[in-house]
Amino acid sequence: MRPEGQTKGVKLSDQAESLFFCSHRIAMNLELEGKRALVTGSTAGIGYAIAEKLALEGASVIVNGRTRERVDQALAKLSGNGARGFAKGISADLGTADGVRQAVEQFPDIDILVNNLGIFEPKAFEEIPDADWLRFFEVNVMSGVRLSRHYLPRMKQRNWGRIIFISSESAVQIPAEMIHYGMTKTAQLAISRGLAETVAGSNVTVNSVLVGPTSSEGVIGFVDQLATQQKKDRDSIEREFFRSMRPTSLLKRFIEPKEIGAFVTFLCSPLASATNGAALRADGGVVRSIL
Repeated sequence: MRPEGQTKGVKLSDQAESLFFCSHRIAMNLELEGKRALVTGSTAGIGYAIAEKLALEGASVIVNGRTRERVDQALAKLSGNGARGFAKGISADLGTADGVRQAVEQFPDIDILVNNLGIFEPKAFEEIPDADWLRFFEVNVMSGVRLSRHYLPRMKQRNWGRIIFISSESAVQIPAEMIHYGMTKTAQLAISRGLAETVAGSNVTVNSVLVGPTSSEGVIGFVDQLATQQKKDRDSIEREFFRSMRPTSLLKRFIEPKEIGAFVTFLCSPLASATNGAALRADGGVVRSIL
């Protein structure tokens, strides 16, 4: 057997060949063993996928949801998936100041903060009342602001930390059907970059991830609802979505949450120390830009 790329006529010893193939089966060590991570809105979808991958890499993960039942279900699922890291949970609405207060009192110190909590809703601009604009800003933006305000100074003191805002391609390509949502995602990019400026020269990084259309719990529910209304199957609705709503997608399908989970987990790791103040795309190529 000859490994790809080996010069023809050169034969590896049995021992060398064994080592070659074993090295390609060894998983990368992301050096997250023992790191403490809080992932907001992590009982399902993208948040859960991030929490799961962090736990599999050995991080101690705090799972968050609004109800104890959802949190307990996520913790049970994590424990059954072979996670190496220890998992805890907190049931609190982190889209409110009171919920954030509960979280920081229960977990005053962490190494990694993933601001994933967010809501979305398709609605015509003319039909969006003031209350919706304020609610979207409170949940999607202020949750991350409040948590970062508490944890960032402590990360600076320890000279190590990671803060990640889970934004969206909608931050740079504002969807006409969800302008209030797009506004909050753009705000996250500004906050992320601004916070990164405050940690220059340290081992703390702050980044944002522009996630493309993903098969999260909310999206799947929305697609299933459309399928029922239009009497079509889910695959047909998905194809139509990328044909008419997101025609620039190169992936031409919904991203799987685990694909985002792997990407974000790397950014959380010490191996990503050179990435700071960045708005990184995991959008399936929806954004037509080389930057």
